[in-house]
Amino acid sequence: MTKVIINVAVGVIKKNNNVFICKRADEQHQGGLWEFPGGKVEAGESVFQALKRELLEEVGLTIHSSSELITIEHDYGDKCVRLNVHVVSNFNGQAHGAEGQPSEWVGIDELDNYDFPAANVEIISAIKTKYN
Repeated sequence: MTKVIINVAVGVIKKNNNVFICKRADEQHQGGLWEFPGGKVEAGESVFQALKRELLEEVGLTIHSSSELITIEHDYGDKCVRLNVHVVSNFNGQAHGAEGQPSEWVGIDELDNYDFPAANVEIISAIKTKYN
């Protein structure tokens, strides 16, 4: 049986040398871990459209543009994801956990101090390579 790959738009929201991260709810897949906000790309949606919708819902930001950072496919065993990761630095609003989730701005060099899902290791590496 072929596993379904879930297409996910991920936003690395960047301001100066900081990025915005959120903590996943304990009951979610990979719950209790930190993540870069985003969500599933719906049928007929571009990655940017999904990012725009998800970041407004999740962190209260209106984004104006993004640039592709990396695309990662990861098999967690119970599900496969394709993470379409974009850097977002052109936005309006104050980033916050709009769904009540813990969230914070973190220095790029501090990302290793947080527990992320396995697929995020490559994202963090790409961020450090590009911005450090």
